[in-house]
Amino acid sequence: MTGVDPDRLDDQQLMKELETIHRTRHDTLLYGSNDALRAHNDRMARLEGEYLRRNPRRFVAPGRTREGARERAAAPDGARRTPAGRGREAGTPVGKWGRESAGGG
Repeated sequence: MTGVDPDRLDDQQLMKELETIHRTRHDTLLYGSNDALRAHNDRMARLEGEYLRRNPRRFVAPGRTREGARERAAAPDGARRTPAGRGREAGTPVGKWGRESAGGG
């Protein structure tokens, strides 16, 4: 593994590492060697996993869910149709580590 073990980073350092790895992701995918891409994948997964471990109930914007995307697509002329209070509650974990993985939502 390259870099400091994510569980040893403080919150500010972890966010800085995440910002850096996300910023460099595209170039690594397009132009990096297989070894570089493998190392990038591993580091990114470890950093993201640590972030999710520390923030299991992070805010999830309703527009970033499947339901929100469907509502956006159905709205005439791109108007927002999500009334206040609808959609997922703030802090509901989603995705690979949340409760709505593999076809849920």
